[in-house]
Amino acid sequence: MKKKLTANELRQKYIDFFVSKGHSQISGASLIPENDPTVLFTTAGMHPLVPYILGAEHPAGNKLCDYQKCIRTGDIDVVGDPHHLTFFEMLGNWSLGSYFKKEAIDYSYEFLTKEIGIDPEILSVTVFEGDDEVPRDTVAAETWKKHGIPEERIYFMPRSDNWWGPAGETGPCGPDSEMFIDTGRPKCGPDCKPGCSCGKYFEIWNDVFMGYQKLENGKYVEMDRKCVDTGMGIERTIAILQGKKNVYETEVFTPIIAGIESLCSVKYGDSDDTDKSVRILADHIRTSVFILGDQKGIGPSNVGQGYILRRLIRRAIRHGRKLGIEGAFLTKLSSIVIDLYSNAYPELLEHTEFINNELVAEEEKFSKTLEKGEREFEKMVPNILKGKAKMIPGRMAFKLYDTYGFPIELTKELAAENGLDVDEEGFNKAFEKHQELSRSGADKQFKGGLADHSEKTTALHTATHMLHAALRQVLGDHVGQKGSNITVDRLRFDFTHPQKVTKEELQQVEDIVNEQISRNLDVTCETMTIEEAKEQGAIAFFASKYGEQVKVYSIGDFSKEVCGGPHVKNTSEMGRFKIKKEQSSSAGIRRIKAVLIKD
Repeated sequence: MKKKLTANELRQKYIDFFVSKGHSQISGASLIPENDPTVLFTTAGMHPLVPYILGAEHPAGNKLCDYQKCIRTGDIDVVGDPHHLTFFEMLGNWSLGSYFKKEAIDYSYEFLTKEIGIDPEILSVTVFEGDDEVPRDTVAAETWKKHGIPEERIYFMPRSDNWWGPAGETGPCGPDSEMFIDTGRPKCGPDCKPGCSCGKYFEIWNDVFMGYQKLENGKYVEMDRKCVDTGMGIERTIAILQGKKNVYETEVFTPIIAGIESLCSVKYGDSDDTDKSVRILADHIRTSVFILGDQKGIGPSNVGQGYILRRLIRRAIRHGRKLGIEGAFLTKLSSIVIDLYSNAYPELLEHTEFINNELVAEEEKFSKTLEKGEREFEKMVPNILKGKAKMIPGRMAFKLYDTYGFPIELTKELAAENGLDVDEEGFNKAFEKHQELSRSGADKQFKGGLADHSEKTTALHTATHMLHAALRQVLGDHVGQKGSNITVDRLRFDFTHPQKVTKEELQQVEDIVNEQISRNLDVTCETMTIEEAKEQGAIAFFASKYGEQVKVYSIGDFSKEVCGGPHVKNTSEMGRFKIKKEQSSSAGIRRIKAVLIKD
C-alpha cells in the first residue's frame, strides 16, 4: 500500500479524484433530515439525495460527490465493543442517470488501487446472484474480471447480501457490488467468504446500481433513468489502510481517548472493562458534539432526536463516572472533538457556545436525576428487606436503568450495601426486550418510506416555508428553522425562539399564512449559487461550499427559501392552515404542529 492516509487526507483525496472525473462536489446535508418522518437522523450519504434519485433534477448536475456526516442509533447499547459507532462519515459519489455499472466499477477500482494503493491481490468482490425476479448481475462480474479480479474472488451472493431498497414499499432499487480487503487472517471454515463475521474480509466500499423500480404489485421493472449510489465509511477505511485493529486506534479517536485518560487514572488498554467505558465515552461525546453543533443543532429533550441526544450524553456521563472522572467534564472533551473536525465541519466552531452550554446544563440535570434515582432505590429497600428473597427484582432494576439512568453496576453496588442481591437474569431479559423494541422501532421507521412525495406531504412541505416566513414576521428575524417532520396528516416545525409563543401571536401567524394561501400565489424555482440566493434575500440556514448551485423556491412575493423541494405549483392547492399545538422542544427551541384542511 502507499502512504497510510489520515481521515483528512482520505476525505480530500476522494473528493479530488471524483471532481477530476467530472463530478460536482456538493455540501453534505444536516444530520437532521429535511421533512422526513421516516428517520430521526441522516443515516447514509444517499439519504439527502433521495428526491434526485427519484427523478428531480439536482442543481449541481447529474454526477455528484460529497462527504456526509451520519448517525445510526439502532445499536447504541452495543457501542463499547471495538467496532460499533453511532456517528460516522460517509464518502459518496452518485450518477443520476449519467453513467452506470461499468463506469462506477472502473472508478472504484482505480481509486482503490491507484489512488490509495490497495494491492489488487487482496481485493475480493461480491455481486448479485440473481433470483426469480431479477437476473444474475453478469455485467458487474465481467467488469471486475476485466480489471483482473479472478473468478475465485468474485462471489455471487443472494438478495439478502447484495440488493438495496427500495426505501419504502415501492420505488428505485437494485443490485449492488461490494468490495472487500482480505486481512490475511485464516478462513474460519470452508464456507468463509466476504460478509463472514470472522474478520478475515473487511468491507471497504459498496456500489449500488439502482436500475429497477419496484411496483405496488411486487414486480420489478427496469428504469429508463438508472442511478448509481456509492458509500465508503471514512473511519473503517482509514483503520484498514493504517493497519489498525479497530477505528478507536486511529487519529479520529486517539486525541479524545488521551483527553479521557488525562481526566482519570485509567489508561486505555489496561483492561477490557475500562476500555469499554473509554470507547463508549469517546464515541458518545463525538456524536453529541455533532448533533449539538449541526446546522440545525438541537438540545437534549424527551422526544425524537433530543431524546437520543440525552441518552448519549447521560450514557457518556455514567461511563465517565465509572472511570473515576469527578465533577463536570464533558466540555473538556467537546473542545477536542471541535478541534479535530472544525476544518471539515466549520459549523462546529460556529456553534461552540451552544454545544458547551447544553453539555453543562445536561450534566447538572443528570446529577439531579441520579439523586432522584437513589431516593427511589431507598424507597424500594424496606419492602424488599421484609421478603425472604432479599433480592431486587429484575423489572425494578431495569426501571432504575430506563427511568433514572442507573447502570446495573450502580444498582448492584447500592444493593450490596443493604445486604441485597439483584436479579440480573430478570434485568437482562427486560433489557433485551427493550433492545428488540428499539431495533424494531428503528427498522419500522426506516422502512416507512424515505420518499413519500404525495399531494398531502407536498402541500404540507410548502406550508412549512409559509409558516417560517410568518413566524419571522410576527416574532422577529431571530426565528430560524431547527428541524421539521412531515407525515400525510400534519407538519411539525421546530424553530429558535426564547419563550412560549402567545395565543395572540399564534393566531396572527395562522392568519398571515391563510391570507397568503388565499392569494393563489405561484410557487417558482430558480437555480443559483448560494451567494446569489442570499443576496436576493433567500433564507438559508445551513453551511454550503462557496459557489455551490442551489434551488431557491419562491412563494409569490411572500417567501423565498433555499430548499430541495417538493412544493405545490400554486397555493390554491393547499387548503386552510390550522395550528394545532405549540410547545417547547428543548431549551430555546419551540415546536409547532399544524395541519391543512381541505374545505
